[in-house]
Amino acid sequence: MSLPGSFDELTGLLGRFPGVGQKTARRMVFFLLSSDPAWVSALAESISNLRERVRSCSECGNISTGDLCGVCMDQSRDRKSICVVESQEDCVAMEQSGVFGGCYHVLGGRCSPLEDEDVPAESLDRLRRRIVEYGTTEVILALNPRIEGDMTAFLLQDSLKELAVKITRLSYGLPVGGSIGYADRVTLHIALESRREMEKEEGD
Repeated sequence: MSLPGSFDELTGLLGRFPGVGQKTARRMVFFLLSSDPAWVSALAESISNLRERVRSCSECGNISTGDLCGVCMDQSRDRKSICVVESQEDCVAMEQSGVFGGCYHVLGGRCSPLEDEDVPAESLDRLRRRIVEYGTTEVILALNPRIEGDMTAFLLQDSLKELAVKITRLSYGLPVGGSIGYADRVTLHIALESRREMEKEEGD
């Protein structure tokens, strides 16, 4: 059966969402066709506004509507402690859990040779600058507990070895292979409170 080109086009676009296959995308398109036109228009406008108004904070990399996000502009935040996360989604999860009162740093990537992905050098440079400027004494690595998270942690440890800062990593509470973005508040609280200092490599 030949479907309208616009139908197939939207199905293909929705199918790019994480966890959405072709059948689910097709159901979503049929849902849109049967929905209130005013709601569909509001949805389209909201998506457009998202792309136009939301950007990355120039300081930490978190989502923001201005040059700096709310956390970076908040002078009451503890700048002696920086929590490093892989993505903006992880940053939002940590902040909404309410278990951390310091600042954040979004890497914008991770070490994953199989996926040809790496941490941007500019992000590492910005992190080192912030540690020095803030007088940060502890960097907390809130990285996902999987092999890519381990590789990213070792990269960060090597990148920060010249700085006089303690490097810790979230401990138990997070399941191996899990994702910080999907962890609940209690799990994140336990992992943060039980964080452990990373051992320095011999020769450092």
